[in-house]
Amino acid sequence: MTNYNIQNLLEETVKRDASDLHLNVGAMPTFRINGRLTALEGSAPLYPEDTEKLCFGLLNEEQKDILLANKEIDFSFALGQLARFRANVYHQKGYLAAALRYIPAKIKTLEELNLPLTLQRFTKLQQGFVLVVGPTGMGKSTTLAALINTINQTRTEHIVTIEDPIEYIYSHRSSLISQRELHLDTHSWEIALRSVLREDPDVVLIGEMRDFDTISAALTIAETGHLVFSTLHTNSATQTVNRIIDVFPEFQQAQVRTQLATVLEGVISQRLVPGVDEKLYPATEVMLINPAVRAMIRSEKTHQLDNVIATSADTGMCTLEQSLASLIKSGKISFETARRYALNPDALSRVLRKS
Repeated sequence: MTNYNIQNLLEETVKRDASDLHLNVGAMPTFRINGRLTALEGSAPLYPEDTEKLCFGLLNEEQKDILLANKEIDFSFALGQLARFRANVYHQKGYLAAALRYIPAKIKTLEELNLPLTLQRFTKLQQGFVLVVGPTGMGKSTTLAALINTINQTRTEHIVTIEDPIEYIYSHRSSLISQRELHLDTHSWEIALRSVLREDPDVVLIGEMRDFDTISAALTIAETGHLVFSTLHTNSATQTVNRIIDVFPEFQQAQVRTQLATVLEGVISQRLVPGVDEKLYPATEVMLINPAVRAMIRSEKTHQLDNVIATSADTGMCTLEQSLASLIKSGKISFETARRYALNPDALSRVLRKS
C-alpha cells in the first residue's frame, strides 16, 4: 500500500488545470490535461487498498452503502473554496476505481470559453427549449453554466436546476436560483420534473435528458411557457431532433414533431478540439430555429436541416465543419486534427476550398 492522499491528488488536479483525475488499480494516478492522459510523475501504481482508501475517503456512510449495493455511484463534492468535483466511483475487475471531473469554482463567460457570441441570444429568451449536445467530456455542462449564469447576472428570474449530481454552484445575483440534486433533494427525476411547475420557475435547467420520461417532461415544461435548457448525448442538431422524436411511440410522433417545432429555439453541438499549442478549442455547430426549420421538423424533412444550417451563416448558424475551418484558418488547429473531429470530412474540405 502506498501513502497517497486524496486531498493532495485533488489539489494537484486543480494546480495542473486537469479536466479529470483517474484512480485505477495497477496504474499510477492519472490526469487528463488538454484532452490527453498524463500519469503522475514519479508515482507508484495503485494497489487495491489504495483505491479503496482514496474512494472511501470521498464518501459518507450512506454513499458507501449505495456504492456497495449498486457497484457504482455518481456524486459531487467541494474541495473547500477551491473547486468542485463530479465523481463516479465504480468497480472494475472486482476493485474500486474512480473518475473525478474537475469543476472550476469560477463560471466562465461565453467569451472566455471562446464560444460564438450568437449564443447570447438564448439568454434573452422568455420561453422555449435550448439544447447543448455532444459526446461526453466535450464541455456541455460548462457551456450550459455560462448560459445560466448570464441569465443569473442580467435578469430577475427564478432559475430551477435539476441535476445528477449538482456540478457548478451558482450564487444568487439578479436572479434567484434553486439547485436540486437527485437523491439529496429529490427521490427521482420523475418527481422533480413533475413538481418543478409548482415551484414558480421562469428558467429550468434539466441536467440531462436520459429517457422518454425526461424528454417528455422537458417538452411539456417548455410548452407551458418556460425557458428550458438541457443536454443530450447526440452528435449533431439533426440527430438531436430525430432522437427526441424517435424516443416516442410511433402513434405519438406526429404530435411530438408539432410540439418540438413549436418550442425548440436552438441546438448547440460542440467538440473540444486539441490545438497546435496543445490547448483545447471549442468547435460548434449552431442551429437556430426559424420558420423553415420549424416546417422541416413538423413535416418529417429533418434530412434537410444540415443544408439550412450550412447556408444560414448570415443569421448566426454554423456547421461543425465551418467552425473547424475557422479554427484552421486562425492557426489554432491543424487540418489533420480537424478531419478527425469533423462529422463530414469531405464537407470540411469543400468549406476550406471556398474560403
